[in-house]
Amino acid sequence: MTYTLSIGRRVQLAEVESTAVAADEVAIDDTVRERVLASRRTLEKFVAEERVIYGVNTSMGGFVNYLVPVTMARQLQENLLNAVATNVGDHLDDTTVRAIMMSRIVSLSRGNSAISPANLDKLIAVLNSGVVPCVPEKGSLGTSGDLGPLAAIALVCIGQGKARLNGEVLPGAEALRRVGIEPMELSFKEGLALINGTSGMVGLGSINIARARRLLETYLLISALSVEGLAGKTKPFDPRVHALKPHKGQQAVATFLWDTLADSALAVDELDTEHLLSGEMGDTAKAGSQSIEDAYSVRCTPQILGPVVDSLASIEHVVEDELNSSNDNPLVDPDETEVFHNGHFHGQYVAMAMDHLAIAMTTLMNLSNRRIDRFLDKSNSEGLPPFLCREDPGLRLGLMGGQFMTASLTAETRAKAMPMSIQSLTSTADFQDIVSFGFVAARRAREIIDNVAHVVAFELLCACQAVDIRGTEGLSPATRRLYEQTREVVPYLDHDVSITDYVEALARRLVTEPGLG
Repeated sequence: MTYTLSIGRRVQLAEVESTAVAADEVAIDDTVRERVLASRRTLEKFVAEERVIYGVNTSMGGFVNYLVPVTMARQLQENLLNAVATNVGDHLDDTTVRAIMMSRIVSLSRGNSAISPANLDKLIAVLNSGVVPCVPEKGSLGTSGDLGPLAAIALVCIGQGKARLNGEVLPGAEALRRVGIEPMELSFKEGLALINGTSGMVGLGSINIARARRLLETYLLISALSVEGLAGKTKPFDPRVHALKPHKGQQAVATFLWDTLADSALAVDELDTEHLLSGEMGDTAKAGSQSIEDAYSVRCTPQILGPVVDSLASIEHVVEDELNSSNDNPLVDPDETEVFHNGHFHGQYVAMAMDHLAIAMTTLMNLSNRRIDRFLDKSNSEGLPPFLCREDPGLRLGLMGGQFMTASLTAETRAKAMPMSIQSLTSTADFQDIVSFGFVAARRAREIIDNVAHVVAFELLCACQAVDIRGTEGLSPATRRLYEQTREVVPYLDHDVSITDYVEALARRLVTEPGLG
């Protein structure tokens, strides 16, 4: 499949993920080509008029006060790429690098960055060729954009740096030679156009959002299965009571649970509990055989997951706005015939969005962690055996060990949820004196999503074990499908065995497969 970019068309985050995961190709149409050329010609006009423009005939960053003749443009632009390509650590995976490249292409295709059409074509050709630049993951300030990650990509495009091609790591020049692409020759402003923007955090953020959305959508169904496994009551999900609190996410979650559990024989009708307890009333205070209300981790599911639903929708909108922006400096608007020195490269929007994503996913994980505890604690599980160990308890430990893992991941994840977007440090002789750390926020959100997926996978394993003990014939049609899909991966556990492979397999499915069940 080929995604064709055109002026006026809003690019969806799903297109970034598709390009990154499925290696779909990207193209630009004539409207983009005309606009990009118009921006470049406008800048060339300004150069001929000897206007002083940052990154064109001045140096950059802490050397902003240095004037550089345009006859030195190529050397200046290549020096820029090499000077800021300072990231360290493990290399980003192919999917993430492709998402970043796609995001940069979308921004440049808006035609306000004054890159030449020829060099934009080459950036697109590199993406479509299967060449994947090696991008170390740590070291971006997120202002002036993601200089380090984007410079690692740009270096390959000019025949430097390192790249992967069919799994082999090669010098950038050799990778381009093998796919028949001539390296870019940079003129004034073009190196800056390739790296001075938020495309690193947007590309990684796009992948994060897609994975988080799949995890959340399946978690709603897992929540219904957990209500059944814990013999929870359904009346708290009645849409009539949620109409009294007008949060859209809360109402959507409540309606989903109410509808999904409508045909369940494992979930409890509160009226039946009320009748039972009414018959136990006497003349003195005493403990009833059941409680009229469930714990918060069951009863408050709409109030806890509703904000996660609403937050994810807001996060997606913010990142998609950033994707569809011109986010470098300076910008050359051919409609206004003007150059604008600006701060569009600042990643605060995306940094905060990724922090919000981390908080939302941690909230989901907190809920999952509490439900796991209820499944495994005999005093809170509404009649289930301790640690869901029905056969040979004591000789066997059942699912006890799984809680060690989930408690550890929960603690680790909470520590990672500290916002990065407030951690600004000054650099570059106080020229870049307040920065976003948006790429770091996106990278940490990715780690959090991975952790949450493993915790949720163990809850799903517990829920399936619980309904097997209670009797699967009582499952609702929707939760039965989820149960059966899970049983394709992990069997009912009547003997002790390491569950690591099972949990990891379920976690992978939760973030890669849309809407299990």
